[in-house]
Amino acid sequence: MKKKLISLAVAGALAVPMVASAQGTNVTLFGSVQAEYATVNKDGQSSQALIGDDTGRSRWGAHVTENLGGGLKAKAHVEYGFNTGSGALGVARERWVALANDSWGEVKFGRVQSPFKDFAGGMTIDPFAYTTLQASGSGGTMTASANGLGSGAQTFVNSAARYDSPKVEGFSFAGIIMPGDSNRLDPANVISPSGSFQGSNSNSGGEDGEWDFQVAGKYEAQVAGHNMGVFGGYSRDNISTRQRTNLGLNNNEHVWRGGAMWSFQNFKLSGQYERVSNAVGAATCSNAAALGNPGTGLGDTRGQCNSAMNLGGDGHLWFAGGQYDWGNTSVIAQGGMTDANATALAAKREVSSFTVGLIHNLSRRSSLFGGYQRAMVDDRNSLFRDSNTYSVGMRHNF
Repeated sequence: MKKKLISLAVAGALAVPMVASAQGTNVTLFGSVQAEYATVNKDGQSSQALIGDDTGRSRWGAHVTENLGGGLKAKAHVEYGFNTGSGALGVARERWVALANDSWGEVKFGRVQSPFKDFAGGMTIDPFAYTTLQASGSGGTMTASANGLGSGAQTFVNSAARYDSPKVEGFSFAGIIMPGDSNRLDPANVISPSGSFQGSNSNSGGEDGEWDFQVAGKYEAQVAGHNMGVFGGYSRDNISTRQRTNLGLNNNEHVWRGGAMWSFQNFKLSGQYERVSNAVGAATCSNAAALGNPGTGLGDTRGQCNSAMNLGGDGHLWFAGGQYDWGNTSVIAQGGMTDANATALAAKREVSSFTVGLIHNLSRRSSLFGGYQRAMVDDRNSLFRDSNTYSVGMRHNF
């Protein structure tokens, strides 16, 4: 009995500092683990398959909130992603600190997501987001990139400040601005010890003081059991001195987005349209957006850049999808089209795709998913080919 009392006393003494340091502070550990068997069969190439998660769903992290008084809160967020099919320890996802207040909103500083990804359309209207069946990049019907201005699964923005407003009468908006010298921050833009440039010419986040930005707004309402919403946004990627010199580009990239959502009982419908001018980084192909190396017949050719615009060119994309919830199972059908205009270096390209599949919830945290996707490309070459994608997987959130 005495030993039990001593053990309890020691445990209580050790717990006191932890409770004291946590007073007024809430720390949440979270994560998600996913694995899928996915195969991409491109016409004229060998089938490429994997068991793992290279779409960026698997992650773990910590979210901290501290009440400062007067309705003001301080927040911190650190998150890492990993692939269940490999031995890699993980890659950086979101990392930021923030100040928030219910009356005026939230301001984040650090490495964040763009509003085009998690606020207005993008991944928010795609039930197959973070799977090989997703519409972003692989599906050919939403812009996606590695630099943060698109809506790709592995899209994050370095050296950024983001503001999210509270919802007032159904209206809310978000904006992001990227100051700083991002050629020192973007892993794709490596400066060698000799000072020479090594890596890609794609860039976003304020290299050469560009001050790239993105803004988006939406309105949501409920009428007689119908949930309705409309959204829109504008993204600007200013070209850098390096892009002018190395790529011969002279115009900044502009992306306009608009879309809508509707749901009633078990039915959901959503869609969006994007117009792209002078594609630079957010709307051109990247390895992260393509689920790996886009491929030229060598190495990993699962990668798909069907949603990409031609570098320096214009074009548009549209996406539409429907979902019916039948008990714990969601039946999904979606698709769309990419139209990339010709440039001096690349031919015009049209890509249409459709996807059908199921998501079955085993519980509030665990689910199974699977489906089929067909992409049809008018301009067939080493990077863009007709393809069939099959996937079946499992996900657990904690």
